[in-house]
Amino acid sequence: MIGETIRYERFFREGRRAVIVAVDHGMFGGHIPGFEDLPTVLNHLTAADGILMGPGMIDHCGGFFARRGAPALILRLNWGTQLVTQWGFDESHSAPVMTPGEALAQGADWGIVGLSLKNQDEATSAANIELLARCVSEKRRVGLPLIGEPFPAGAEDVSPESLHDVISMSCRIAAEIGVNAIKTFYTGRRFVEITRATPVPVLALGASKREREQDALEVAAAAVRDGAGGVVFGRNVVLAREPARFLDALLEVVKEEREPAEMARKYSLT
Repeated sequence: MIGETIRYERFFREGRRAVIVAVDHGMFGGHIPGFEDLPTVLNHLTAADGILMGPGMIDHCGGFFARRGAPALILRLNWGTQLVTQWGFDESHSAPVMTPGEALAQGADWGIVGLSLKNQDEATSAANIELLARCVSEKRRVGLPLIGEPFPAGAEDVSPESLHDVISMSCRIAAEIGVNAIKTFYTGRRFVEITRATPVPVLALGASKREREQDALEVAAAAVRDGAGGVVFGRNVVLAREPARFLDALLEVVKEEREPAEMARKYSLT
């Protein structure tokens, strides 16, 4: 599908890396300090390659994307209990929110679908694969590239080894189902195994807010060294002391492979 190829190439043509900022936290956390006024938040993020957000917020933020040179719009297509970490769920049920065709009609350039496997109930994992497969089938029909997001329940509470194993398996499965890219955890020294075994770009997510802004840049730099096709950072950008300044530093780290310490000094980061 030519539309899918065109949208994909805008991000990843000739090995380019993407820097995406996620502002969809309200879909899973409700009222999140720092994310209350999304139109104002977005004004600091114009340099990003893409913005990930919940589909309902387009009614409030559409003007940001309706201009030449705006970041790509990435809409979340499902809601999953694994992402509602504050409720402590130990299973991962997904609910469809929007189809790829509906996302395209809303102006999306990409869609994203969360995926959680290796659940206690095998039917839950099967249902999650079924939802992903439906989205892949329709994205091919309408020409909207799709990001898969392996995110197991309790991901932030398991051992690094266990997290790596389930993420590694899930990334390859999502690619085999047919997603165009992956968003997932940076799993440390073995992350390179994931990027080598996954035949689509793997984007490292930022996870929790780092105490120092340079620490967040270090995560991005390590992911890039290990073969990541870019990053998807949310709180580490939006809650930075100066989001636009931090984003400029992040872009240099990811796209130019600049050293985090050097960028922290250049942009006077904390």
